[in-house]
Amino acid sequence: MTETPRHINDILADIQNGLSAHKNTLGLIMDAMHERGFGILIILFSLPMAMPLPVPPGINLLFSLPLLFLTFQQIYGAKHPYLPTTIKNKKINHEKLSAIIEKCKPWMARLSILIKPRLGFMTHGLLSHLIGVFGFIFALCICIPIPLTNTVPSFAIMIMAVGVLMRDGLAIIAGMVIGVVWIGLLATLGVAGFKAVLSTFM
Repeated sequence: MTETPRHINDILADIQNGLSAHKNTLGLIMDAMHERGFGILIILFSLPMAMPLPVPPGINLLFSLPLLFLTFQQIYGAKHPYLPTTIKNKKINHEKLSAIIEKCKPWMARLSILIKPRLGFMTHGLLSHLIGVFGFIFALCICIPIPLTNTVPSFAIMIMAVGVLMRDGLAIIAGMVIGVVWIGLLATLGVAGFKAVLSTFM
């Protein structure tokens, strides 16, 4: 019988309760989560950018660069997440981490109403590498320093990560579609704007 995935809020609570306030680094979170490290780290890095709020310049890179590292590893099928030592050893304020997790919980509770184990074939095998491809492309979009354009690709990455943790292939597909449609919309607007600029000089 297939094991039922644990609720994401239970996993987040483990992070809050299992790590010391004085010895709290990104590496310890990765070690505590074992094979779930990919999904949890991707959620933690994508959620702040998924909020529909303007962020100061440069903040998008702070979150998108780790996402690029993690999603690239998903492309070639890494079993455990890897981050450079300088990032792994970076200390995280325990109170701020707990605050982020508390903000996550209501979102995850709402998502859990819609997300459940289904289309599990999307979460393993060759198709699982495709998740990394889409996630990497969306993370590249987050690198673009245009206000309020980072929200949708961040949300798409987060939905895919939740889908992986909960073994919900439909959620993964939904995240892919959301991200691709958004990129297509931005590309269409960009081309239209470029043509408009050219027409003024011709």
